[in-house]
Amino acid sequence: MMKTITVANQKGGVGKTTTAVTLAHGLVLQGKRVLLVDLDPQGQCATLLGLKPEPGAFNLLVSESPFSQVTRLTDRENLLVILGDRKTSTAQTVLTVQRTPISFLHTRLVIPAQKDGIDYIVIDTSPSVGELQEQALWAADGVLVPCAVDYLATDGVYNIAQTLKRIHEEFKWQGRVLGILPTFYDTVTRESKATLQDLQKRFSGSMLAPIHRATILRECAVEGKTIFEMAQESRAAKQYSELVQYVLKWG
Repeated sequence: MMKTITVANQKGGVGKTTTAVTLAHGLVLQGKRVLLVDLDPQGQCATLLGLKPEPGAFNLLVSESPFSQVTRLTDRENLLVILGDRKTSTAQTVLTVQRTPISFLHTRLVIPAQKDGIDYIVIDTSPSVGELQEQALWAADGVLVPCAVDYLATDGVYNIAQTLKRIHEEFKWQGRVLGILPTFYDTVTRESKATLQDLQKRFSGSMLAPIHRATILRECAVEGKTIFEMAQESRAAKQYSELVQYVLKWG
């Protein structure tokens, strides 16, 4: 049964796109057919995969192009993408003005993907609050919340939690929080340790093992490769592999 995972945080700079891309590729390496969807106007999913941004998300949601026309194959077997670019922000505006139902993204994306034999959809979202993010959350079976371990960390997590509570109450969302993923963890600094402890105290039932700060992850972005292609024996690769295994056990 196909699962949809939305990667979200209402705070930027938390490793959200890196997590979405790495998770998607990691699932592919475990034999799954995965669709990565970029709903962030920065279009960085393409960059991290060595591809060029394109208005795939806009065409799907505004031009209402068929699912098959906006889905792209990549040179990673079984990894498909619907890419984004600056026009995604226009899509956000249009959906808001037109007052599309919260189920619109689910109808345009999830239902066709089920018919296409996809095992997992991984959706990367913008850190801004809005119609498109809410539709991506509502479409999700599970929401993964990357959270940089800094002094403002709990704000983004708390805001997402409040949004999820609201769409559950108002729109009968049936998914759940897949987990809160601490990122950029640094065992040397007191702030990092203290923030992680605070997160564990506040969200103890949802915390996942942290991803440590790693220069190699920035190098991956420059090369347009994932950590599994650049440094599969690195600590970062092993930590993200643990996340992949967690997701596989979930569904």
